[in-house]
Amino acid sequence: MALGGGMIHHNIPDKEMLYRSYMPFIKNGGLFIPGFTQHELGKELFLTLTMMGSPERIALAVKVVWLTPEGAQGGKTAGIGVQFSPMDKGQTRAKIEAYLPGALEKDTPTATI
Repeated sequence: MALGGGMIHHNIPDKEMLYRSYMPFIKNGGLFIPGFTQHELGKELFLTLTMMGSPERIALAVKVVWLTPEGAQGGKTAGIGVQFSPMDKGQTRAKIEAYLPGALEKDTPTATI
């Protein structure tokens, strides 16, 4: 949900959603966040992220690097892809990948590519 002009919150409830949302091919790592179509490429945002039922709220700066508009080809979910800031020093990427051991080598379709 959008909390303000440059702030968003995203909750990833389970491993399947995390796998479908994670973008390891983006430098520093990134996530696809469904439903946020009002942002523009290059826009910097502040993201608070909760994952897998953990009470921990991860707060980090991100940049919009991907847009999937409403009505996209192939029935893709509308939303944005965000790149984690280098200031995160790989911490969020490491937390996500700890939840997905072995899953990143699969050919299962994701919300990205």
